Amino acid sequence: MGSYADDALFMSRNNIEYVELISDDGKSKVMVIPAWQGRVMTTSAAGDEGDSYGWINYSFIKKRQIDLQFNPVGGEERFWLGPEGGVFSLYFRQGEKQIYKNWKVPPVLDIEAFKIQSQSKNCICLTKEGCLTNACGTTFYLNIKRTISLLDINEFAASFNLEFPKDIKAVAYKSDNQITNIGNESWNKETGLISVWMLSMFNPTSATTVFIPYKQSRKGKIVNDEYFGKIPTDRLIVKNGIIYFKIDGCFRSKLGVPASRATNLCGSYDSSKGVLTILWCDIFEDSLNYMNGQWGIQNDPYYGDVINAYNDGPVEDGSVMGPFYEIETSSPGAELAPNESLTHTQKIIHIQGNDKQLDYIIKKLFKTDIYSIKTKFQ
Repeated sequence: MGSYADDALFMSRNNIEYVELISDDGKSKVMVIPAWQGRVMTTSAAGDEGDSYGWINYSFIKKRQIDLQFNPVGGEERFWLGPEGGVFSLYFRQGEKQIYKNWKVPPVLDIEAFKIQSQSKNCICLTKEGCLTNACGTTFYLNIKRTISLLDINEFAASFNLEFPKDIKAVAYKSDNQITNIGNESWNKETGLISVWMLSMFNPTSATTVFIPYKQSRKGKIVNDEYFGKIPTDRLIVKNGIIYFKIDGCFRSKLGVPASRATNLCGSYDSSKGVLTILWCDIFEDSLNYMNGQWGIQNDPYYGDVINAYNDGPVEDGSVMGPFYEIETSSPGAELAPNESLTHTQKIIHIQGNDKQLDYIIKKLFKTDIYSIKTKFQ
């Protein structure tokens, strides 16, 4: 994790144009890149010299080449659409076997720029029209509208009945991600729906843990931990209403929490840097339309996850794209008539402080404590 200034300089030297959302005191900064689908590339809680929280794929960007399959530039919040796999996949063509060599990110989500509709010191709105065809041949004509707003950290704290110490470092932002059906046909479950899928890439360390609360009172599966094979028990612990997931960038693994068990909060904590990251998203807990993104044949294409977490690591040939880790959130599938819209909102805050300061926040929001998180995988 380098400085925000270093990453801003890297973007400039590689001719990547970016927009900054900046707080009045200059400490909170959010870097947005319109050419890369309006993604939040990185943020800082302490101005130019503060830590840069987003993971950036420097080696790929420096090549300045377009990959026809996927352009993994990184970034701490990008806009995609789901589902990734299954009968209604947007990433595989009709009739193709769902294996990696056939997987392809649709250009509108990968190489096409979003247009700035409006912009101020602490907010930017970007739009894009496009069309996508799923694996059963249904074509979706849509308008995408993405609004990113820098949030006042004290107002953010108050919304969760918290009070931040004056000397704490924090940066918070919200994104409203709207899709509108601009075609002539309604989107229906029989021919497939699409969902808003937000992915946040961060820098892993050997001292990072993702922790996700789940509803203990609900029935059904708590966690889906078989995306890339079963996650070993020394990397995944489910206890007392919290899912703990070891993050180190050394073992490729992914988990998901279904709608029946998910809450609208998840977090990660890096004890080496004293960084607490909290992600909030809106959730439709009674929706039966959450898309199943697993590749291949599925039992139910509408039994999917709301929140996912991914730890990067070597693939079969030993290569590693990152390492990085991801926290992901999804909307339900959008069952929309022409001109109807669905909006998925999430908020992200990075808080950098001492153990006492962060423990207070963790206890209030997650009903666990910083010691439990720090020592869970020791």
